[in-house]
Amino acid sequence: MRYLFLFFIIIILNSCNEKEPVKPIWQPTPYTITIPKYFPTKLNIPTDNPLTVEGIALGRYLFYDGRLSGRIHHDSLMTCASCHVQSQNFRPGLTNPAFTDGMPVGIKGVPTSHAALPLVNLIWNSNGYTWNGAVHSPDGGTKNGTTSESNEKYSNELTWKSVAETTGTTGNIERIVLETILHPAELAGSLSQTVDLIQSINGYPELFYKAFGTEEVTADRIAKAISQFVRTLISTDSRFDKYMRGELQLTTEELEGLVLFTTEEGADCFHCHGSDGNLLFTTNLFYNNGKDTVFTLIDDRYVITGNAVDIGAYKATTLRNIAVGGPYMHDGRFKTLDDVIDYYSHDVKMSDHVNPLMHHAAAGGVQLTPSEKHSLKAFLTSLTDEKFLTNPDFAAPAVFPDGKLYDEVKGISSP
Repeated sequence: MRYLFLFFIIIILNSCNEKEPVKPIWQPTPYTITIPKYFPTKLNIPTDNPLTVEGIALGRYLFYDGRLSGRIHHDSLMTCASCHVQSQNFRPGLTNPAFTDGMPVGIKGVPTSHAALPLVNLIWNSNGYTWNGAVHSPDGGTKNGTTSESNEKYSNELTWKSVAETTGTTGNIERIVLETILHPAELAGSLSQTVDLIQSINGYPELFYKAFGTEEVTADRIAKAISQFVRTLISTDSRFDKYMRGELQLTTEELEGLVLFTTEEGADCFHCHGSDGNLLFTTNLFYNNGKDTVFTLIDDRYVITGNAVDIGAYKATTLRNIAVGGPYMHDGRFKTLDDVIDYYSHDVKMSDHVNPLMHHAAAGGVQLTPSEKHSLKAFLTSLTDEKFLTNPDFAAPAVFPDGKLYDEVKGISSP
């Protein structure tokens, strides 16, 4: 009996000495970007936010999770994907049931003042984000402009307008994420509310540990994870890309459109959409392209630079997947690609602020014939990358960290 008693004592003591399970050593997996031929070699990856497999996986969940707004009621959810739909070139799309004519409206019904820009190949953009370049990094994108002290600095009182002041005057995709959560015409939330909610959702703390070495959720880490995911949204496999790689031959019509695209005597597109000799199909710079003669000076490039040459100037967006990316221009005034081609052909408005690269502005446009318009459209359509638009790595996860299905957490108009 005495030995039996001692046996139980030993068992009890051993159980008391049992330690908590030891977590695996944090060792994130580097994610390498393979740069295709003819693409720039300089990548915009901040030194304090390198790409990792774990960070990207976390960012994908957050990108598609309507609870990013800090809310849990299904009719009050909104995601990044609400305005950036993969099949629509990560734009809302003209047929989006939640928006009129593809122009976004925030979670509280407040409309945005501009069309949503596509989230395509942003890893190669070091010339500023948004239509007027308000978010920019003069160091070429090596710093993201956020802070590791997010929980201390980001309170309910912080507004989207004060993000720049809090994080510095420059920024990167990370800052855009913070502004999106706060902006009244977008998620209209508070960073502390979002942080608290994500922290409380089963599964997310473990994913934050895998990505950042700590289970603590902060606004800074949320921004970094989503930014990592967005930087992987790379389109390099259109028909034109395959033509450049020698994998197929473009049609006669597509080749005629290419000639029009790349000549001043033709459509004269290449100065703003490819003059740097790479395949981004944008310089990521800002131009007054002759849309107007009277300027409101609210959100154009001039507001940022104070330079008169930037009055009425907006970003030249990438033409990749442009055939599925409507509406067009900063205010979404053109609904179809045909409308855009017609505009540049006949409806350009001359003013003192038109960019000098608009060589045909005085004539009202490049004056393409119906046949030339058809060829130019054929070439632009060859820039459509079906693999990008359907890549499962960019799509919404079927199940989220807490086991909820996508339909349970997706936001308004999310795919």
